[in-house]
Formats: sequence, structure tokens, C-alpha cells
Amino acid sequence: MKLGIVVGSTRPNRVSLKEAKWIAKTAKELDGVEPEIVDLKDYPMPFFDEPASPRYNPDRKIEPAVQKWLDKINQFDAYIFVTAEYNHSIPAVLKNAIDYITTELNRKPATVVSHGSVGGARATMHLKEILSESRAAIIPQAVTFIGVSDAVDEEGNLNEDIKANPYGPYGALQIALVELKWYSDALSVARSKD
Repeated sequence: MKLGIVVGSTRPNRVSLKEAKWIAKTAKELDGVEPEIVDLKDYPMPFFDEPASPRYNPDRKIEPAVQKWLDKINQFDAYIFVTAEYNHSIPAVLKNAIDYITTELNRKPATVVSHGSVGGARATMHLKEILSESRAAIIPQAVTFIGVSDAVDEEGNLNEDIKANPYGPYGALQIALVELKWYSDALSVARSKD
């Protein structure tokens, strides 16, 4: 399973990148999972201003910066979207990137790993709803992480005391990754019949 880990914040000193590195390290522990971090900072795009929804626009003219993002996101079998919680929702840059998507996530599993004052729970709820419109298969398991700033270092290493708690974020992430892998395997077979 090629796993795209999308970093949904681009501001300086963001925690999302540390969290994405932790996810990638944890994902490498599973057989058959190839994680790749996709940092939206590397895909600067203008605010979405197309005259119609990309899904219903047969004459769509895609800017090169947007095409680069769409080509990258299309490469994966499954997705984890890493988001901070800004004003009880997701960062604008993440919403903007998703607005450009048409068929790239169709029938592929996705979930959310979030952080914030309540673990990013409200951002997770919003993002799952937004992603469902992209026709991704949103899995129930998500990870909300309180205190990620202190728990994960710059290289993505999780504090050993936190890692030892089977009911903490490490255990939740392991469950999410196993679920993603299961759905990815099942859906890839189903998509191959289309």
C-alpha cells in the first residue's frame, strides 16, 4: 500500500510536520506499507477560483501548480490527512488543496490524524465530511492527539512513556494503519474490476 501522508498546515513552526514524520515512522513498522509525506508547503496553489466544480467542468484548465498537486495525490492507494485545528476547523490551505481534487481519491481509503486543544477533534469531524465529497472511503478510525508538541521530536520520535500507553495515540495510530491497509487491499481489488 502506497500511503500518502498529507501535511495540512504550512505556517512556520507547525506541529503537523513533526506529527507526519511520526506517522511515517509508525507506518514503516507494518509489512506492505510504503509511506510518503506530502507537504502542502511544496505545493503552493492559488485560492480555488475555477468557474465550476472540477468534477463537472469538462473544459477545465488546470494551472501547472495545481496539476503537480493532483499528479502527486493520485499516486497513492490510501491517505492520512494530518491537520491542526484552526478556529474549530481545518487550515484554509488544506481545504483549498482538497477543493481542486476530482477523481484522485475515488474509492480509496482515507483517515485523519489531528492535533489541537481538544486533539483536533472538531477539525477531524469537518475534514472527514469534506473528504467524503471527494469520494474517498473514509474509515471510522481517526487519531486525535493532545500535546503532540511535547510528545514528538523534530525527527518524528514519540516519547517512550506515551508510546508505552496502549490506549494512547500510538495504539490509536496502529489501529488506523491496520484499518487503512485492510480497506486499501480490499478496494484495490474492487477498483481493478472497474
